[in-house]
Amino acid sequence: MQELDDIALLKQFAENGSEPAFAEIVSRHVNLVYSAALRKVGDAHAAQEISQAVFIILARKAQSLGAKTILSGWLHQTTRLTAANFLRGEIRRQKREQEAFMRSTLNEDINETWRQIAPVLDDAISKLGAKDRDAIVLRYFENKSLVEVGAAMGTGEDAAKMRVSRALEKLRKIFSKRGVRLSAALIAGAVSASSVQAAPVGLAKTISAVAMAKGAAATTSTLTLVKGALKIMVWTKMKTAIVVGVGVLLAAGTTTVVVKEFRPSTDADKYLSTMDWQAFQKAPPLFVVRPTHYLDTLGINATTDGKRMLGRDADMEFLIQYAHGFFVRTRIILPAEKLPTNCFDFVISVPRAAEKFQEEIKRRFGYVAHREIRNIDALALKVRNPNASGLKVSNGKESSQRDNLNWSGFSMEFLASQIENYLSVPVVDQTGLKGNYDVRLDWQTDYSTAGKEKFRQAVLDQLGLELVATNLPIEMLIVEKVK
Repeated sequence: MQELDDIALLKQFAENGSEPAFAEIVSRHVNLVYSAALRKVGDAHAAQEISQAVFIILARKAQSLGAKTILSGWLHQTTRLTAANFLRGEIRRQKREQEAFMRSTLNEDINETWRQIAPVLDDAISKLGAKDRDAIVLRYFENKSLVEVGAAMGTGEDAAKMRVSRALEKLRKIFSKRGVRLSAALIAGAVSASSVQAAPVGLAKTISAVAMAKGAAATTSTLTLVKGALKIMVWTKMKTAIVVGVGVLLAAGTTTVVVKEFRPSTDADKYLSTMDWQAFQKAPPLFVVRPTHYLDTLGINATTDGKRMLGRDADMEFLIQYAHGFFVRTRIILPAEKLPTNCFDFVISVPRAAEKFQEEIKRRFGYVAHREIRNIDALALKVRNPNASGLKVSNGKESSQRDNLNWSGFSMEFLASQIENYLSVPVVDQTGLKGNYDVRLDWQTDYSTAGKEKFRQAVLDQLGLELVATNLPIEMLIVEKVK
């Protein structure tokens, strides 16, 4: 089958430096790599550079890939990691806008299902096991028959069918947790039809020439990208590290906190790797705050119930937010000097979790925070047209869509918070509308200044709600550097 031929060609290149063999590999897979990169970064030029970096990595690792490697699956994973490295270096300060930015660059003519899953597709696939990833890539990215998938994976057609079906169901559940609720059949059809598009003419030839020289003729930025991606690939294979642990001894109704020197991070990673909140409820006493071991390119991944806290890839501002239970970034006043750009994982399941988290941030990083009412420039949400078609009394069913501002069964206060998140300005509900409403706003995401003005106009035209500039007393979180 073709995949076996891939490995044979790769072996031919590794042993003999065969240019035609490597060029054939690039020709076969450049569309897959380019498309995955484009989905991640939303920029055609950057996607080309990432594609070139991926094939340079392939050329360097050609001798180490085993005979059972599914090359298309390996290339997809390597593209995701390389693109993640690119994003981290280029747009770390705009993490909250990444998904919307990527979504806005997609072709406006693609179907609704594809528009919903495309921004999160590659990261969702990365959460599958290696065999499940390979099955999805072979079946739906390369449109292989089940017979071909089975042959490539060393199984029969029936086993391949079962593997693909289970992997697709896992993918559906991952999307569902992200608020994208679709059937497995719709996901399969959208991925099969739209996941791979043609790379620019001549890109395969350019990549082959540069990659076969293992980057000798590549630009400095491409080589930097290769170096960073290779580090990430090594990083993802690390299983343990050293972190600080906290043991809690309960005796005679009192709690004594005993700090151990060090222990492997396997206890923390048990929960960080899956972000399984139900499992974390049963976690033993842990207190871990460490430089992140994860790259969550869709944004910070964290959760809490006020007593336990679990998060990964969180920047300093987010650490402070979680420690103080204050989750509205538009209502935080930061110190004049910039916060550190490092990101962290945290696993906290000890008594007085928030208090201890605050103490740790003060001790290690020198930041404290307090809540305070201040007069702040804000927007007041008011009713202009009570009969607007986009705003109706709720039908009782609660639901949401991520691609547009479409919500069912939520209050005006909730709507104000969503508008606040989009505009990055405090928004206060002054509509006087009680109960829950269904909101339908037809809107193409655009975070530019002009785009935000158009958004405000769309809210007025479609929802009958106006956003009036004002100055109001609002509770803020004041962050200060300890002197």
